[in-house]
Amino acid sequence: MVNRDLLTADCVDFAQRLIRTPSMPGEEAAIAALIADELRSLGYDEVWLDAIGNVCGRVHGRERHLPALALNTHLDHVDPGDATLWPVAPFAAEVRDGRLIGRGAVDIKGPLAVQVYSAAALLRNGERPRRDVVFCGVVEEETGGAGAIYWAVHLDYPVELVVLGEPSTNRLALGHRGVVQFWLTFHGRSAHASAPEKAANPNYDLAAFLMRLRATQGELSAHALLGPTTVSPTIVMVDTTSGNVTPAWARVLLDFRTASESINSLRAWIDRIAGDSEYSLSYADGLEPSPLSRSDQPISGFYTPPDSPQVVRARAAIGRGMGRTPELSSYDFATDGRHFALHGIPVIGCSCPVCTSSDPRDRRMRSSILVESGERRVVVDTTPEFRLQALAAGLMTLDAVLFTHAHADHIFGLDDVRIFNWRTKHSMPIYGTAETLATVKRAFLYVFQDGQEGGGRP
Repeated sequence: MVNRDLLTADCVDFAQRLIRTPSMPGEEAAIAALIADELRSLGYDEVWLDAIGNVCGRVHGRERHLPALALNTHLDHVDPGDATLWPVAPFAAEVRDGRLIGRGAVDIKGPLAVQVYSAAALLRNGERPRRDVVFCGVVEEETGGAGAIYWAVHLDYPVELVVLGEPSTNRLALGHRGVVQFWLTFHGRSAHASAPEKAANPNYDLAAFLMRLRATQGELSAHALLGPTTVSPTIVMVDTTSGNVTPAWARVLLDFRTASESINSLRAWIDRIAGDSEYSLSYADGLEPSPLSRSDQPISGFYTPPDSPQVVRARAAIGRGMGRTPELSSYDFATDGRHFALHGIPVIGCSCPVCTSSDPRDRRMRSSILVESGERRVVVDTTPEFRLQALAAGLMTLDAVLFTHAHADHIFGLDDVRIFNWRTKHSMPIYGTAETLATVKRAFLYVFQDGQEGGGRP
């Protein structure tokens, strides 16, 4: 049996080392190396860093053909601010009265340590999970989610469920509002501070706007399940650093969280509050929701229904571990979970307008191509919907498969070609670049390993 006290002590020690390794957005290399070393020392079967700096580790399951369970968290944290306001130094990672204190202790290094050690606990106990468990620590979550987007776009193995490491006070969070950030810039005329009558000081327009914002933000709409729309003015800037010069412009960053407002409705609300002031509006770097630009569609994060099979199974498993059934909730803040439906492809567990649409164009399948020449048939890419496509096309024979590249949406239907192997009693020729074929071999390792039993091989 695993020594729980030792496991907890090791996990806390790891969390402390994580906190003592500052990792602001864009500066995650040191903490990624620390995590990679820890994954290797704990016996993870595979450890790797990708091109953007995400760090991943895989523990092989007993049934490796099953889609993996992904434990997803981020590596970066927000600025610690004024260190003198902390009860301890923000990167000291001290434990006081049973509480670990430090920048990122809750968001996100405490949950990160627990995710890493959850699979390690099984290994220490001489066990293997049923399916592969993949830990993935992604970069730049705090500035828009570049790491999560890269991970989702370049995913080359099947995933059954993503478990986010964001703090939820031991409740099961099923979703959150979407996020959009605007720079609102008020324009004026610069002059020397000794001659204010020659200036058009934009600070006054900005101040008036902020007062009206505070008085009227309650007018914004609410989502029945994910809560009200909120707006927070965060960063204020002017164009000059000289204290004796009136600025030419003044700007404020507006952080909106909503599941019911659209880009157009927020623009209209800002315009009404700004009144006659001269202003311009732009998206904050890294957070521009380009698919929704000037759209009437509600801005969405993600929402997984309570009765979905994933939630039912996860809630039961967590309940067995906690000794009580966890309460269902939603996050008040945005997470990387919102990026899994960014590209307009329907995703299980999402309630955005695309995924709930009745328009058949939003129920499309990802593209495989059937090339026929005489009696010969070749398929270009085997998407996850390949079986349905083959049935619809009446495909009875297949001579070869050509892969254009190894992204998940191009290869994950490969398993369904096994019926053609069975009919011909021959292997299926597969073509692609060396890099593509190497990824296919890793994604479908059970096909190429000796000892695979039952079900046939594609």
